[in-house]
Amino acid sequence: MRYFLHLAYKGTKYHGWQRQPNGLSVQEVLETALSTVLRQPIAIVGSGRTDAGVHAGQQFAHFDTDVALPTQLLRSLNSMIPPDIAVYECFPVRPDDHARFTAQSRYYQYQISRRKDPFREGLVYVFTLPLNVELMNEAASRLLHHIDFESFSKVKTDVKTFNCQIEWAYWAQQPNGDLVFHIKANRFLHGMVRAIVGTLLAVGQERLSVTDFEQIILDHDRKRAGRAAPAEGLSLVEVGYPAEVMSRRESP
Repeated sequence: MRYFLHLAYKGTKYHGWQRQPNGLSVQEVLETALSTVLRQPIAIVGSGRTDAGVHAGQQFAHFDTDVALPTQLLRSLNSMIPPDIAVYECFPVRPDDHARFTAQSRYYQYQISRRKDPFREGLVYVFTLPLNVELMNEAASRLLHHIDFESFSKVKTDVKTFNCQIEWAYWAQQPNGDLVFHIKANRFLHGMVRAIVGTLLAVGQERLSVTDFEQIILDHDRKRAGRAAPAEGLSLVEVGYPAEVMSRRESP
């Protein structure tokens, strides 16, 4: 039987979602807890592999087991895992439903604080230099005109294509002056959002023009783009699935 997990985590203390040889990952913590509760080795597959320090307000993962799930599965899991990871739901899906490949979209936000904030340490990127938000939004709108984003992908990424369909990409300014970058696409490349944000910040500082930004996309060369923005400001906030998958949501 295949099940989906709906979870969230603060990624500060973890070396990303995926298991790593030299660091603790969110996947490892969850697999250890599930294996303990179900008393058999359990492997899980996530909807995407967030980098070290990146957060997820919504993440999904699937696992397979023939063991009947205990009625208190969620309570047992949440009592075993650290407080910076939470499991909200577990529900059965079809055998061919896949947390990664069945997903239709991912929506990320990047949070920038315009002043140091001790209460959001590790959750936002503190950036206090002046920024031209209008230019940043003009540049961000150019993303919707392209599909090949090799310029914003980590080098030597093992992918068959650099094509992504971006649905929206824009900056929203909060009443306190803070900035939130919103971006949604069918898929993202390794390091893509952080590279885009870092390059847009260069536009906001007027070190790059909007035309320069679009030329970077056309050059298909990561060396042309800006530095990746720090991980702490980035969160996966929503993963979209077909309605027939989500209609099966029910806690065991």
